[in-house]
Amino acid sequence: MNLQTQSNRLITYFHDSYVELKRVVWPNRKQAIQHSVMVVILSIVVALFLAGLDIIFSQGMDRLLQVSI
Repeated sequence: MNLQTQSNRLITYFHDSYVELKRVVWPNRKQAIQHSVMVVILSIVVALFLAGLDIIFSQGMDRLLQVSI
């Protein structure tokens, strides 16, 4: 593949990307804030759930190891 072909493919890629981005329907400020809050809340809920599982399994392993000693 020569340099001219690579250059044309790169230009075509950026042109197509630009055209596609013009078609995107971007969220308004209120929607962006609502979605961001939802992501933060969901992240906290998942973190708390995983922390709870970690505590439960850690205590279970501690008790299991204490019994076998």
